[in-house]
This record gives sequence, structure tokens and C-alpha cells, in this order.
Amino acid sequence: MLVTCLLSWFIAQLLKVIFTVIKSKKIDFRRFIGSGGMPSSHSSFVTSLATAVGIEKGFVGSEFAMATVFALVVMYDAAGVRRAAGQQAKILNKIVEEWEQADFEKTDKRLKELLGHTPKEVFAGAVLGIVIAILRHFPF
Repeated sequence: MLVTCLLSWFIAQLLKVIFTVIKSKKIDFRRFIGSGGMPSSHSSFVTSLATAVGIEKGFVGSEFAMATVFALVVMYDAAGVRRAAGQQAKILNKIVEEWEQADFEKTDKRLKELLGHTPKEVFAGAVLGIVIAILRHFPF
């Protein structure tokens, strides 16, 4: 199950790099390790776990319930709390730029703005995680 989760995370992060190349016409390998973006690797990671647990241990057991609750908390955080923090960082960066004429030497650094996910990114990551787990664990 751990390999399924790691594979799901890896594919989601790789897709972020590919989508960035398509959108901006340049390779940005920072997208491979960064948070935020399409699809949500957090969602992919935890839904692949919940799906793999369901397939291997059953969808009515306590293991599946715990994995599902864990997945829901992570996805809520990705789309809610972390996204709001990213939006706040964007506003704070703008305030600092206007106040100090973009002189960030007086501050430690620019705040990271791409922290969370849109609901669409979370959904895409969740679907990716489910598909990866099904392909790896379902007996075809």
C-alpha cells in the first residue's frame, strides 16, 4: 500500500511539471517538490491509501474508515486552510511590495503563495489516487 501511495504522489507531482510546461512553455522542476497546483498530490496520496485499504481489507472495516477520515481531513485542509493561507500570503506580498517598493531585503523573503488547492485540483488528485490504487490492487 505504501508503494501505491508513493506512486500516486509521484505521478501527481510529475503531472504538475508537465502541466506547467504546457502552460508556461518552460520546465520548472520546483513544481515537482512544491505544494499547490494541478492535481493535488496530497489528495492523490491519501485517496490512494484509502482505496488500497478498502480493496485489501474491505470497505466496511475500521481500517477503511480511518483511512477515509484521514483522507477527508487532508483534502479539506488542502482546499480550505492551506488555500486561504496562500491567498493571505499573496495579499501580504502585495502590501510589502507597495510599502517598500518591492525591496524584500528588509524582510526575510517573499511569502509562498502557492500553498493550497482549488476544489477542482483536490478532486483531480482524489480521482488520480483512486485510479492508481485500483490499477495496483484490484484483481483484474
